[in-house]
Amino acid sequence: MYAVIKTGGKQHKVKAGDVIEIEYLHGVEDTITFHPLLVVDDDGHTHVGKEAERAVVTAKLLGEQKGDKVKVFKYKNKSGYARRSGHRQLLTLVEIEDVSLGAPARKVAPKKTEAEEPQAEVAEAAGDAAAEAPAGE
Repeated sequence: MYAVIKTGGKQHKVKAGDVIEIEYLHGVEDTITFHPLLVVDDDGHTHVGKEAERAVVTAKLLGEQKGDKVKVFKYKNKSGYARRSGHRQLLTLVEIEDVSLGAPARKVAPKKTEAEEPQAEVAEAAGDAAAEAPAGE
């Protein structure tokens, strides 16, 4: 079973046991839940949209680290302008513990209350009285 989650402006295809690097999360707990999911695949049966809304991915926080160095070099020809700098993005390491589809939503038929039944009888009685009265009086 796998799922596609969205975090940090990126989409990740994950399954149980995967260790992924995501954008740095400030003040997170030991466990993280990703909800809602974009796509969930359950042994060949794909769930999207409303079917995937009830699905949840649970992950365990492993730690933080810095990503690879990105070198930035700005240069303008014939003017002597050259600037060098670098950047290392902060990342959070998480291990995916579980991808669960959740319980299926039950459709419950509305129950008739006793208050609805007498109102219907009163309406029928009023309709019968109007039909019995002569039209001109």
